Amino acid sequence: MNKTIAFIDDKPTIGKILKTYLEEDGNRLLYFENAPSAIEWLDQGNRPALIITDMRMPLMSGDEFLAFLKSNPLYKPIPVVILSSAESTDERIRAFEAGADDYIVKPFNPLELKARIKKYL
Repeated sequence: MNKTIAFIDDKPTIGKILKTYLEEDGNRLLYFENAPSAIEWLDQGNRPALIITDMRMPLMSGDEFLAFLKSNPLYKPIPVVILSSAESTDERIRAFEAGADDYIVKPFNPLELKARIKKYL
């Protein structure tokens, strides 16, 4: 069964890499360059099987986006994987306390990411 994965990051290059690896299994990756555009898509009634988001983005940070998702009963059940360039323990803890299901540091191995997100799909 095909699953839709929403990916939010201000760097489209990473989206192209993810698309290559995650669509191999029949999944569909939708790329959003910022959190507000992803929220607009969600508010139209769309529900991805998984959300992958960066932490450091313009307009709305990953922290703010995660807080928005987890405070809304419609979006709270959607698993969220953080993909961030920050190796900070404090940032990881903050993300997990806010409801993130996983935290992966960039640069990342696409095969490892694929293996880790399979459990959420």
